[in-house]
Amino acid sequence: MRAGVSTASLFLRVNTEDALALLGEWGVKEAEVFLTSFCEYSEKFARLLKTKARGIRVNSVHALGTQFEPQLFAEHPRVVNDAYTWLRQFLAAAKILGADYYSFHGLARMKRSFRDDIQKRAEKLRAICDECEKYGVKLCLENVEWAYYNRPGIFRALKKECPSLLGVLDIKQARISGFAYQEYLAEMGQSIAYVHVSDIGADGKMCLPGRGIFNFDELFARLRDVGFQGDIILENYGGDYGDLGELKTAYEFLAEKAEKFS
Repeated sequence: MRAGVSTASLFLRVNTEDALALLGEWGVKEAEVFLTSFCEYSEKFARLLKTKARGIRVNSVHALGTQFEPQLFAEHPRVVNDAYTWLRQFLAAAKILGADYYSFHGLARMKRSFRDDIQKRAEKLRAICDECEKYGVKLCLENVEWAYYNRPGIFRALKKECPSLLGVLDIKQARISGFAYQEYLAEMGQSIAYVHVSDIGADGKMCLPGRGIFNFDELFARLRDVGFQGDIILENYGGDYGDLGELKTAYEFLAEKAEKFS
């Protein structure tokens, strides 16, 4: 296993291109790039990021989830066509960065009338997976409390209909959803592409890895048991810590754990 950091951990603290450069200065070898807005979904910006990513392997990309992803599932052809225009631009950027994975939220559960409609959603997902494959990127559905995969069972059902679908296990989102991360881990199993990790304090507040009470040894052991040997990506919010150096220390904590369980 390998430890890495998502540039999302520096959101609102440092711009994306500067975040990637900073991670490189810290010796981070693996990173998820969080492209934060439409102006960053361009080949020009991706090429800029590529120059900043010296020594860093970009394992994955992440979009701001509500900007075009829900619209990929829309009924109106114009809405869908516009969403695919942005998807293709985003994927072209991912290809330039050499990313293997796309962390995907998909639909947002914003209405009480929302229905899972597995067959219908899976048909749309297959088309999105096919589009990703054209750019050499694998689509990975992330467990997110407010999005489509908000509870165990959803991924398993979709995977049956869309075999190429992979998953991103997010520890904080499992916590927010009220389900144990172990349930999501068991469901995704060998389909886990990579993992988002954070920690939690005794007071219930999210914090950086190594500063709380979360059992990282158990997580790493469970991942190893399902044959996982991918990237463990630190993803906290910018308000979870003070000095930027604290994020570097948390990465070093994770890197030590990853080496131990590799």
